[in-house]
Amino acid sequence: MDLKLELLVLPVSDPDRAKAFYEAVGFRLDVDYTDNEEFRVVHFTPPGSECSIIFGDGMTTAAPGSTQGLYLIVSDIEQAHAELVARGIEVSEIFHDAGGLLHHGHDAGDVVHNGPGQERLAGLHPDRASYGCYLTFSDPDGNGWVLQEVKQRLAGR
Repeated sequence: MDLKLELLVLPVSDPDRAKAFYEAVGFRLDVDYTDNEEFRVVHFTPPGSECSIIFGDGMTTAAPGSTQGLYLIVSDIEQAHAELVARGIEVSEIFHDAGGLLHHGHDAGDVVHNGPGQERLAGLHPDRASYGCYLTFSDPDGNGWVLQEVKQRLAGR
C-alpha cells in the first residue's frame, strides 16, 4: 500500500494575510473557495512539491501559529536564502545543527524544540553534507518552516 502525504492544514488568524504571504513565498495558489461566511479554504502548493497546505475559515480549531517544523527541501540553500530575501520574506541566516544530521525543531517565540547538542551553529555545514544546512522562516501567525538542503537523497527516498 502506498501512502502519500497530500495535505497539511495550517491554523491562521487571517486567511487574506496568510494568502498574501504564501504568494510572496512563491507557493502556487490552487484554490480559494468560500461556501459561506463560516467556511473558506485556501489551498497552496510549494513549487516542486506533491504535498500542499490549506488554511482558511472553519478549517481547524488549532491555535494560529501552533504548527512548527514544516520542512521544505531545497537543492541549494544559498540560492533559496537569496530568493526568499528578494521576495521580502524574513528568514534566518543559514545554519547547521551541532548534532550534524537533523535540526531538531524550530525556534518560534517561546517555543524552542532543541536540546543539548542540537544547537544551531552559524553558516553552512563544514562538509556541505546533504541534510546538513538549514534556514527557517515563519508565516505571519508564527507557523514555522525549515528549509533543508538536500543535494543527494538517502537510499530508498
